[in-house]
Amino acid sequence: MQPSLASPWHIEPAVVAVCLIALALFFQGFVRLRRRGRRDHASWDRAALFVAAIALVFLALDSPLDRVADDYLLSAHMLEHIVIGDLAIALGLLALRGPLLFFFLPKPVLSRIARFHPLRVVLHWVIGPWVTLALWSASTWAWHVPRIYDYAATHQTVHNLEHLSFVITGVLVWNLLIDPARTRRLTLPVRILAAVAVFLLADPVMGTLLDGGTIYPHYAKQPDRLLGLSPQADQRLAALVMLVEQVATLGTCVFILLSRYLKELPATRLDQPQAAGLRPR
Repeated sequence: MQPSLASPWHIEPAVVAVCLIALALFFQGFVRLRRRGRRDHASWDRAALFVAAIALVFLALDSPLDRVADDYLLSAHMLEHIVIGDLAIALGLLALRGPLLFFFLPKPVLSRIARFHPLRVVLHWVIGPWVTLALWSASTWAWHVPRIYDYAATHQTVHNLEHLSFVITGVLVWNLLIDPARTRRLTLPVRILAAVAVFLLADPVMGTLLDGGTIYPHYAKQPDRLLGLSPQADQRLAALVMLVEQVATLGTCVFILLSRYLKELPATRLDQPQAAGLRPR
């Protein structure tokens, strides 16, 4: 039977387990923080954001979209990737920003991590802007090489590794942009530049997909053309899906960061008498 988005769901126990663990970790931290009287940092809108993030991951990986993405439409595969590697992560880190991030792990686990100096050194290095952007670019570019992309689509273990790399590098990028731990390691202007850099680094992938030629045989050779999309139209739609999501998420991020930056700017010296050479007499 030809699959569609109305096909039966295929529930993966591993996906369900990861989603449930993430929810359990969030809500134990959520409850602990609220019990300490910090409901301002553990509000129900935070909970809604995190649940939405987990729901997106579950829908992407266990709904009929997953089979359509694996075997029939490149555009569906692109949608799956940006959901689990970008949109869901952005929502999840927005939910966790501030003290709630440090309550996400149980106290004994967090204490052990904090005391393990080598791990802290590695993490500090990995979450730096240059390393983060390099890893995100390498993951995005490498997995979209046609031979690698097609191989991953037909080999489940490699496919899982592909998804894992998108999730990890997505966490690194959105950690840079959102700064959920409030480290202030990067200034607001630098975070804005980082968001623009992410968009520009994704441009080669989108440009290649829009170039016109069919570059993914795994999808081009599929005789069942869902939604009546030709291989070329499917490929262009994949680029459009990526473009729209990047503009929406990164554009919103830049708008928020720029608004914050403008609000934090000190009053211009031109507004002060001394700046105009007018000293009070």
